[in-house]
Amino acid sequence: MDLYLDSVDFSEIEQAFQLGFLKGLTTTPTFMHRHGISDIDGATVKLSGMVPELQVEALGDTVDEILAEADRILALPLKQEPVFKVPISNAGVTACQRLTERGHRVNVHLIYTLNQAYMALAAGAAFVCPLAGRMQDQGHDAVRLFEQCVEVIDRHGYSGKVMFSSVRHPDHVRQALLSGAHVCTVPFGVLNRLCENSLTTVGTDQFREHTKLMTMKVGQFVRSQNPVCEASETLTSAMVKMTESRLGTVTLVDGAGKVAGIFTDGDLRRSLQQNGREILDETLEQIGFSESPVTIGQEALLDEAVKLFKDFEVDSIIVVDGEKPSGILDIQDLVKLGLLGQEHL
Repeated sequence: MDLYLDSVDFSEIEQAFQLGFLKGLTTTPTFMHRHGISDIDGATVKLSGMVPELQVEALGDTVDEILAEADRILALPLKQEPVFKVPISNAGVTACQRLTERGHRVNVHLIYTLNQAYMALAAGAAFVCPLAGRMQDQGHDAVRLFEQCVEVIDRHGYSGKVMFSSVRHPDHVRQALLSGAHVCTVPFGVLNRLCENSLTTVGTDQFREHTKLMTMKVGQFVRSQNPVCEASETLTSAMVKMTESRLGTVTLVDGAGKVAGIFTDGDLRRSLQQNGREILDETLEQIGFSESPVTIGQEALLDEAVKLFKDFEVDSIIVVDGEKPSGILDIQDLVKLGLLGQEHL
């Protein structure tokens, strides 16, 4: 089934045809009026150079008027000859037959019955175009009409194609495919949603997460802040460094700058609750700290960090370069980046 765009919005058209496989563009005077286009001929000329096939309206109340309008359009400086869209009527099918004899292609549209489709096919229409959305709005079985049109073409050997139009939502495209329609013309909004599915989104997000975990290194995600204290510094000093870095952790180092422990905001709250404000001027060595922090090398993969968060049930891991701290990896950093799902927590 060929896919066409139903639009006159130049920006939409440029974006849509970047897909590379749309076969053509259908337009209507209603679309042009809705988009404020006053120079229909100018728009038609511009569109003729933007798409592989252009379908435009050739309106008239009589056969001669329809033919005259088609000739007038053909006299424009078009980049290609368009397919002429003609509403179904006795005059319309007669004009279709004459235009077809002259070597032009015609889309007979605004079709709502099989008899109308038959008349268009008998007149040599290149496309017969029932309107699915409008028919369904009136309670009719639009899909069955498309199926019948395809059956008639197959049974009697008509050369025309069935175009599924008046598409309102992605499921209409599914209906078009199942009905056997040869062509489906869709608005830009529907086109953009044809690849969407919530399960696909979930699966893709998981693939991205797992790929990053297995290929990206811890050092790429370490915060630039690296609050460090010596055990001889006061609790107040540690609080200031936590506040300035916006981290709930400071790394404790010995005189040589090597990791000696970790002091967290949890340790801070517990100390204050147990001993009160009097300890603010005491040293971290006096208050006490964890001398067995969880560490990870900055060249380690993120997947290894996730395992450490899970195994040790900690919120922060000290990142080291050799034996010296180079930063802090916080569990919330990975959560915010979508690299740590609920299954890891």
